Amino acid sequence: MEEEYIATEHILPKKVAKKRLAIDESESRVGDSIEIVDSNQSLLAPRAKRIKSEIRKIAVPPHRYSALKENWMKIFTPIVDNMKLQIRFNTKLRQVEIRSSSETPDLSNLQKGVDFVKAFLCGFDADDALALLRLDDLFIETFEIKDVKTLRGDHMSRAIGRLAGKGGRTKFTIENVTKTRIVLADSKIHILGAYQSIQLARRAICNLILGSPPSKVYSNLRSVAGRISERI
Repeated sequence: MEEEYIATEHILPKKVAKKRLAIDESESRVGDSIEIVDSNQSLLAPRAKRIKSEIRKIAVPPHRYSALKENWMKIFTPIVDNMKLQIRFNTKLRQVEIRSSSETPDLSNLQKGVDFVKAFLCGFDADDALALLRLDDLFIETFEIKDVKTLRGDHMSRAIGRLAGKGGRTKFTIENVTKTRIVLADSKIHILGAYQSIQLARRAICNLILGSPPSKVYSNLRSVAGRISERI
């Protein structure tokens, strides 16, 4: 009998390399995932950087509540409009809170605003304290009469009277000659001005506390102020 040759290629299915198919599928999945990630990243908008705001709190003494309420707009307007800061009065904690914002051009404005509010709470007029926001070389110095000389009772009252003078003339004279502003708050004395002017005013006040007559203090003030103006 003659044997016939039958081609099995047409009958049996072709063998497919399973490993090769698995590798191709994994590569295609990885490629799709990379494309999806790239498209998601392109859709995401860049996040804006958050600027951390700083806050300062200033306690308000009880005797300055009414003055703060009456002059609130004089304090609020320059701090918000000129310094670009945020300010509020916390009625529960009885304190003024000042905070920087994203519109604040310089963080040093926060310290200027704090100094301005503190000067008003010390007793200075709002218009005089406003100079702290405009000028950089102004300071506030505070000291007590007992730091110069220990006085009690009537001696303390007489020392305060010598500093103020009749109708406040002595205090006004020292302010005009030294170009400073002075607040007499009981036994505490606050001086606002430039560094050299503060030292000159403090020297005159200390001489009055120690018992020097006002006429002698005036003459010394005028001579020293004249020498300083000649140097300038």
